[in-house]
Amino acid sequence: MAHTDSTATDPAQPAIYAIRLEGQLGPQWADWFDGLSITLEQGSVTLLCGPVADQAALHGLLRTVRDLGMPLLSVTRVQPDQADAPDAQR
Repeated sequence: MAHTDSTATDPAQPAIYAIRLEGQLGPQWADWFDGLSITLEQGSVTLLCGPVADQAALHGLLRTVRDLGMPLLSVTRVQPDQADAPDAQR
């Protein structure tokens, strides 16, 4: 029996992810994270948000986080209409 997810997005489009890290990164790090937006949140938390081409690209981003030694707080796939509303992603 097939399962249909009504929240699924177009598989031809990149998925949008919100990645929260403990610590602060400035905008100069955007190239290291494939152009994801970088937002500083309260409590010394950095939010990386934007489209990620595929699972291999996501794992590459997570490897970069690991290599920087920054604690990973969360990785969340968000709906496109939530991408501009960081509070809605929590």
